[in-house]
Amino acid sequence: MNEKLEKLDSKIAEAKLGGGEKRIESQHKKGKLTARERIELFFDKGSFEEMGMLVTPRSTNFGLDKQKFYGDGVITGYGKVNGRLVYAFSQDFTVLGGSLAEAHAEKIVKIMDLAMQNGAPVIGLNDSGGARIQEGVVSLGGYADIFYRNTLSSGVIPQISAILGPCAGGAVYSPALTDFILMVENTSYMFVTGPSVVKTVTNEDVTSEELGGADTHASKSGVSHFACENEIEALEKIKQLLSYMPSNCEDEAPMMPYTTGDETRDVLSKIIPENPNQPYDMREVISGTVDSESFLEVHKDYAENIVVGFARLAGRSIGIVANQPAVLAGVLDVNSSKKAARFVRFCDCFNIPLLVFEDVPGFLPGTDQEWNAIITNGAKLLYAFSEATVPRVTVITRKAYGGAYDVMNSKHIGADMNYAWPSAEIAVMGAKGAAEIIFRKEIAEADDSAAKLKEKEDEYAELFAHPYNAAARGYIDEIIKPEKTREKLIKAFEMLENKVSSLPKKKHGNIPL
Repeated sequence: MNEKLEKLDSKIAEAKLGGGEKRIESQHKKGKLTARERIELFFDKGSFEEMGMLVTPRSTNFGLDKQKFYGDGVITGYGKVNGRLVYAFSQDFTVLGGSLAEAHAEKIVKIMDLAMQNGAPVIGLNDSGGARIQEGVVSLGGYADIFYRNTLSSGVIPQISAILGPCAGGAVYSPALTDFILMVENTSYMFVTGPSVVKTVTNEDVTSEELGGADTHASKSGVSHFACENEIEALEKIKQLLSYMPSNCEDEAPMMPYTTGDETRDVLSKIIPENPNQPYDMREVISGTVDSESFLEVHKDYAENIVVGFARLAGRSIGIVANQPAVLAGVLDVNSSKKAARFVRFCDCFNIPLLVFEDVPGFLPGTDQEWNAIITNGAKLLYAFSEATVPRVTVITRKAYGGAYDVMNSKHIGADMNYAWPSAEIAVMGAKGAAEIIFRKEIAEADDSAAKLKEKEDEYAELFAHPYNAAARGYIDEIIKPEKTREKLIKAFEMLENKVSSLPKKKHGNIPL
């Protein structure tokens, strides 16, 4: 019996060593943690239970039979994160470059199936050179098995991917199918085709970092939701993300303890400038409304004319979508519409109420926008809000013009409660543009056309550049003082916490992709 125990201990020790001490040292020199170190840092101490530790590669092609690597390049299992059940896989670059093959894929598929059956999130810590060439089509089949689970799991359990090394070729599509992607600056990259192929096909000289690094995907493509300075920050960010969301689609997000007191926030009354064309930072409105330091912004560096993220309001987890007047005057464009639509749909999947702060002068005009399908992309956000059945509340802080008023969670597309500040302007367009169209002839015939334009602009503003017409028709439930916003929202979301709303029976809708 002792010999058998010693043999077991030996195999476990070998499995924990991964590709060996030299390869572990190589990881550290690159500024990267090992797969096992990542697992230990991520899970609550002593809670992780590993599965498939002694699995070995199946193929014996091209010398793979000369050494048995236990675990086949990936650590899989389950444990607790802040006391809640979570499943995870962590690819081990020290073992055959973390390449994916039959047994490797089967281990990942197994925990994804368990996560679905038990209603818990799946976290992927990706660090792989891609498909294992020596196993041929079996490796490709393994990827497809994972893609299929990603798709079946979507909207059922949260899926989060951290890119902690290379992720290239077909491997990128598993993270792309998950809910959130995090990358690490200077050590991780994602692309379908690498710099050498790009050079051959298009004659472009580009580095891996420029082509698919963390900053590139966080600011230009929008593929990555977070760009982190190091791996420890990335792991902590995942834990923070998980704290805002439920374990599955039938659960509720964790409610933090909170005692309601005087919820008046005087700072909110000083944010909107007197000049309606002067910008301000919508983040000030958000931070002045939600629980102190609870706002976690998502996609911060991408499509900055709209702000999305998670926060807490009286301890309740909420999702926030807000126009950003400080960037492009807060207009909706192709990228901001896609960014917000994706976030709205995630929140709706997982029973997270939505709060919208609106200050939008319309959709961005121009050939670039039209040729890049602002019509279809703007419709994505419209579709996402219209389809959402979670509690939905809107606060119009200033401008709500044209079709963008409808799109930004208006009463007409199913919002539950709609508030406006006295500074709100709800109209088809701004007063100046409207006056130029309506009174074109009078202005042209006037002795002083500039004075006549100003007169007609003031006349239009008096009639329409305020929230009272909308309130008279019931499109706005209440016009509120800014400092009372937090108090009103706490009461509204408490009132809506048992909301039940069903969509018409159908297989699924056809969102304009």
